Amino acid sequence: MPKEEQRVWYACYGSNLLEERFRCYIGGGQPKGAHRIYPGCTNKTFPTGTKGLIINREMYFAKSSKTWSGGGAAFIKSEFDKNVETLGRMYLIIRQQFIDLVQQEIKFEGEFDINLEKVIEEGSLDMKNDSWYGQIIYLGDEEGHPIFTFTNEEYLENEINAPNEHYLKIIIEGLKQTYKLSPSEIQKYLENKTGIKGFPIEKDFPELIGN
Repeated sequence: MPKEEQRVWYACYGSNLLEERFRCYIGGGQPKGAHRIYPGCTNKTFPTGTKGLIINREMYFAKSSKTWSGGGAAFIKSEFDKNVETLGRMYLIIRQQFIDLVQQEIKFEGEFDINLEKVIEEGSLDMKNDSWYGQIIYLGDEEGHPIFTFTNEEYLENEINAPNEHYLKIIIEGLKQTYKLSPSEIQKYLENKTGIKGFPIEKDFPELIGN
């Protein structure tokens, strides 16, 4: 099998928890509530598998995303923490799709590749390109395929920012879809996240979560 067709798991923890939103990265399109159209991957075959994944790294919201009307985006801290459980989801896609996905996320134009073998060997790889999601992290293997995710190289403590309601609603729907959580379970999971706790969006939880 050619290297670019080998399968890998892409692990997410933010808006891509909702499969319909993630499919915009694969097939192209504009997610509901977003101000950006994604070109999609060269190979637009949808994932052949998906499942929940606990990520032992802390999730938070930071920066100001033009895609989401200036709201914060989801990140995880780089450091492993056995006492932290971030609810993630992973999709089984081909290697080149993961590379295309990262390229879309960091908005890089031109020839682009990632040495995933080096990521596995070293545990992570900083791409040094000043993008928001410039660190690729290896999270282990599942069913014989490596699991990768990405985040910022640093903890963005000086850029903490609450997500806007459209973005947070997608995460909420993704949590419902992936984990079948109740409204109270979703609120308990999200309400103490850095970037939500103490911000005005806290009061919108009942409406955003629904029944």
